[in-house]
Amino acid sequence: MASPAPLRGGAHETPMKSLYKYFFRGLITILPVALTVYLLYIFLAWMETAALWILRPLIGSFYIPGLGLVFGVLSILVIGYLVSKQSVRRLLSFAELPFTNLPVVKSIYSSLKSFADYFSPSGKQGEQSVVILRMPGHAMEIVGLITRRSFADLGPGFLPGDRVAVYLPMGYMIGGYTVFVPVDWVQPIDMSVEEAMRSSMIAWMARPPAQGAGGGQAG
Repeated sequence: MASPAPLRGGAHETPMKSLYKYFFRGLITILPVALTVYLLYIFLAWMETAALWILRPLIGSFYIPGLGLVFGVLSILVIGYLVSKQSVRRLLSFAELPFTNLPVVKSIYSSLKSFADYFSPSGKQGEQSVVILRMPGHAMEIVGLITRRSFADLGPGFLPGDRVAVYLPMGYMIGGYTVFVPVDWVQPIDMSVEEAMRSSMIAWMARPPAQGAGGGQAG
């Protein structure tokens, strides 16, 4: 008598495997929400503490929960308004002297400041473009960000010709590489810098929802 054929394709799942599957699905569903709420909680708690420390001498025991958030938003707006003034920026440059002259601190501070300035609204918008890098003779495509189009202020040694600097971010924000390539190696794409960085951070695993023939989402 022939033995029965083995079950295929998970026709029957063990209870432990089903529990593992449901747990994993629940974890990846709740984890982004939990991390976002946790970071917001840390920010709000820090702002509440700062508001109490600054406003308590002025308002005494009168305090409304949530005043720290209002105080934090107003403080950021005031700082943004002040640094838009030329005189304040000049004073700020003096305050940055310890951070831009100490050996180790200088490298960390300059890197973080340059990275923040790249995404600032007042940055060089013409240089902030997302491109696909294609090497001639290779079918591989790499998404990157153009960070520099001129090398006149850099030292000698770079190859001549019309070239650009392209930053290639690595997945999960563990770093990246900057390559200097000819302009004809890159092709601009219709994508914002923020969207490209967000997609690179998760290794481009997010996919747009599939649309069915009737315009709704496919099952």
